[in-house]
Amino acid sequence: MFEPFTDVVPSFFGWLNQGPMTLTIFLHSIIVLPMLWIYKQEKARLEQES
Repeated sequence: MFEPFTDVVPSFFGWLNQGPMTLTIFLHSIIVLPMLWIYKQEKARLEQES
């Protein structure tokens, strides 16, 4: 999954561009998981109010 990374300017996006799996894991941890957490939180709040 991780290869030796050499670039003129080592950057975060260059590291993400190593392979499909790195980007997938990053996107799921940054976007999808918080969305699920907020969804469950709001669902519980709405059920509590009614």
